[in-house]
Amino acid sequence: MKTFPMFLQMAGRRVVIMGGGEQAAQKARLILKTEATVEIWAATFDAELSDLAASGRVTLHDGPITPNSFSDTALAFIATGCPGADMALHVLAKEAGAIVNVVDQPQLCDAITPSIVDRDPVVVAIGTEGTAPVLARQIKTKVEEMLEPRLGDLAALAGRLRGKASARLDPRARRDLWRWVFNDSPRWMFAAGAERAAAKRIKTAIETGDFGAAAGGSVSLVGAGPGAKDLITLRGVQRLQEADVIYYDRLLDPEILELARRDAERIYVGKAPGCHSWPQEKITQTLVMAAKRGQRVVRLKCGDPGVFGRSTEEVDALKASGIAFEIIPGVTAACAAAASIGESLTDRGKIDTVVLTTGHRQDGYAVPEPIKDIRPGTCVALYMAVGAAPQIVDHLKTAHPGVQFDLQIAVKAQRKDQKILRCSLQDLEATLSANKIAGEAMLFIRWPREAQQAHMPLVQSAVGRVVSMVQD
Repeated sequence: MKTFPMFLQMAGRRVVIMGGGEQAAQKARLILKTEATVEIWAATFDAELSDLAASGRVTLHDGPITPNSFSDTALAFIATGCPGADMALHVLAKEAGAIVNVVDQPQLCDAITPSIVDRDPVVVAIGTEGTAPVLARQIKTKVEEMLEPRLGDLAALAGRLRGKASARLDPRARRDLWRWVFNDSPRWMFAAGAERAAAKRIKTAIETGDFGAAAGGSVSLVGAGPGAKDLITLRGVQRLQEADVIYYDRLLDPEILELARRDAERIYVGKAPGCHSWPQEKITQTLVMAAKRGQRVVRLKCGDPGVFGRSTEEVDALKASGIAFEIIPGVTAACAAAASIGESLTDRGKIDTVVLTTGHRQDGYAVPEPIKDIRPGTCVALYMAVGAAPQIVDHLKTAHPGVQFDLQIAVKAQRKDQKILRCSLQDLEATLSANKIAGEAMLFIRWPREAQQAHMPLVQSAVGRVVSMVQD
């Protein structure tokens, strides 16, 4: 290890930045996250730095630079953008005994700026000793996924309450308290936006010495998105890392489960159209029983829990049993499939209505009502509708002869083996058959307004023939 990671006290200390352009502005943005006093030296300054000075956040100097310019500093950044000037300023800074960072010249750096995950006062710094900044950013992304945005607020609250906890609880009880705060309901309540309720629960626990055991379990209905590991939300990842038990469907990417705690129990409930290993009633009952045992339960669903995910049945049962629950949204299949196709669900002037519907009802496959009522300017996104394709084709041919609908098929959208197909209404059944598509497909049927205009001459011609026949 060539560098030693350490956090410096910055409150009230002096930091100087040499340079007046974008590189200097980048360093200013970084240091202004701290409580340091920032001084910037250059002949000219860009607009961002001038604005910072006008607001009183930094002090600008355009006079000569000497070793005294670097005296009594916590850090000195040299960021002129000119290698020659940077080297000359480095000599002056070292003469003053400053700790120096020279942008893009690691051989001249006493200190290297890490990649930072900021959940103030929780801060994670990632460094590669200047060898692989791209890798540092990749690691930063992973850590960002692990730490929920409000974690810093919870840590700050814990800091404010630490004295009170020390006065009321013995050392063993304090350890148990903070373990409960950061691993149990206070943390997920904070993450869900219930800061006041979480703070009240922590304060009550400190007063009574009673925490965790009587809190009971909870259930999180988590949308896993279309299946790709990197499309689940940060909050969804957090719940997986907190869960004691996870009930999951046919995940499109099993790697999503790798985001969970290693010791979390994983139970496959195997719901698939026409082949339910677990009936819905059994799943619902199991969720309730697990929560009553005090477990933190995640019900992991593909897509979004609220879009054809049968969440209502589970929510009703949880409410009836008085169990705390939350719904964490996910990227629904229609949005994921449209993104895979490379098109928007709406198109100004052509498509101004989007309908999400299914071709698989409780009593079997059928033409959904939105297809029966389709109008120009509409995009109908069909879930679980491959089995209903013949009926849909027959209906549209009969109800809207001559209309050239835009049809798109997205199979296993956002997966490595995804397949995107386009065809005419007449060729839909043949296309599905030729590509052996039986499920895991989104169908899009679009009737753009321009198609309506193209269809009008046909309608007008037909009306003209009818009028002529009547007159004859």
